[in-house]
Amino acid sequence: MTLTGWRRILNRVIYIPQRYVLGVLGLFALANSFTMRVCLSMTITQMVVQSQSSEHIIGETCPDPSLNSTTEVAESISNETMIIHRGRDRYDWDEATQGFLLSAFYYGYVLTHLPGGLLAEKFGGKWTLGLGLLLTSVATALTPLAVDYGGATGLFIIRVIEGFGEGPVTPAFVLLMARWVPPSERSRFGAMIFGGAQIGNIFGPYVSGLLLSDGGDWANVFYVFGGLGIIWFLFWVLLCYSTPNSHPFISDEEKEYLNKNVAASGLHKKLDPVPFKAILRSAPLWVLVMAAIGHDWGYFTMITDLPKYFSDVLKFNIKETGLMSALPYIAMYIFSFIFAGLCDLCVRKKWHSIGTGRKIYTTVSSSVPAVFIILASYSGCNRAAAVGLFIASMAFMGGFYSSVKINAMDIAPNYAGTCSAFVNGIAAISGIITPYLVGLLTPDQTIGQWRVAFWTVFAVLVGTNIVYLVWGSGEQQWWDDVDKHGYPPGWKHGPLKKRQVDKEKKIVYPKHDHSPLSTD
Repeated sequence: MTLTGWRRILNRVIYIPQRYVLGVLGLFALANSFTMRVCLSMTITQMVVQSQSSEHIIGETCPDPSLNSTTEVAESISNETMIIHRGRDRYDWDEATQGFLLSAFYYGYVLTHLPGGLLAEKFGGKWTLGLGLLLTSVATALTPLAVDYGGATGLFIIRVIEGFGEGPVTPAFVLLMARWVPPSERSRFGAMIFGGAQIGNIFGPYVSGLLLSDGGDWANVFYVFGGLGIIWFLFWVLLCYSTPNSHPFISDEEKEYLNKNVAASGLHKKLDPVPFKAILRSAPLWVLVMAAIGHDWGYFTMITDLPKYFSDVLKFNIKETGLMSALPYIAMYIFSFIFAGLCDLCVRKKWHSIGTGRKIYTTVSSSVPAVFIILASYSGCNRAAAVGLFIASMAFMGGFYSSVKINAMDIAPNYAGTCSAFVNGIAAISGIITPYLVGLLTPDQTIGQWRVAFWTVFAVLVGTNIVYLVWGSGEQQWWDDVDKHGYPPGWKHGPLKKRQVDKEKKIVYPKHDHSPLSTD
């Protein structure tokens, strides 16, 4: 059908293919989601009263290089007091309370991960993703009001609500990519969209540092990032749709191309019900869960607590903290593409199998960063060495996108969305545990206390890596296509459910959304 009227005008104005519009707005969606997720890590350093310790243990706390005399220390405390009284109230929250508040987001995030994936399957990725991020954006903008009226309790509740909204983001994008992107373009789109997470990790701390410098009001951080999320939602609603066939101003050429190539991928056949009883008994999937927990334990510790380490231990000022906190994610973003290219090259040249590649880059993104994190903890007050080692650790974590992040597509290509939501949802529990645990382990913010926290990260990263090296897999599992593989020897749990076939139903052309009858 030839486009006419306003549909033709929009198609001519937005002259790039509509799947690339989806990719660009997807990048901004991930960037927005991560700026809203991590902004509290910066602002909490300015929301709390910085109490001066009555005791100084030599060798365990770092001196503030900007203060060279007792007079300057007194002046700094006096100036800080003036800023507190001129601006918003600050709160007397101890380290354990701060850790609890930093983990609040993940309570909501974990709960809506799997339901979000199921909602996206039923109602379409556009609205599941869009409304989820709109909820997070509005809640972010309302954070200062929640803190004013509810204190720590209000902040905890509003952060849980933000987590609710972001839970469906990853599974919804997996579904949208399956419906919009041909197999030959998926690596490119995956890097484009999910790379937005690191863009958010880069700009979130950096912009927060600029807004908070020189006594800036910490509420402005929430207003800016919440407002950007609301603006993104308006563009998303107008320009993006759940399927090519439901898009009102996609060109006939692009629609025909996607109908031909996406349908041919085999991802849109009518699947049997999700084989949960086989999935829950699948050792490779549970090993993948453990590997994801290990990665998230280290990753969430970095994105949540690294700004506190730079500010409270290494004594960077707030603007420097924003910049230093952004540098590791620039390295991670760059190296994720380098590792992905190397992995794809080795698999294409048959230098190693897919399973071997996943194990190599799981080790690169787990055990190698663990070593650099420990070295950073022993660098003491040498700020250059500590920052350099943390940058190196996050650079090697870029291997995650060539290993654990995509392993669900290897072992269960037909049920990758469900398995990905299952793995990511459980692994995100690390986001609940790590901030609170770090708060308990570092009540006085000494180097020795932080070293214990980093040794905990080391143990989890290396331990889960070893488990994955022994039992991980890159092969399709039998339950993902039981008609092809059959049941394994010794299976005693009955046959898997099969979809009912209506023999009288007319055959219709697939609409590229997993179901030929879908109307989204």
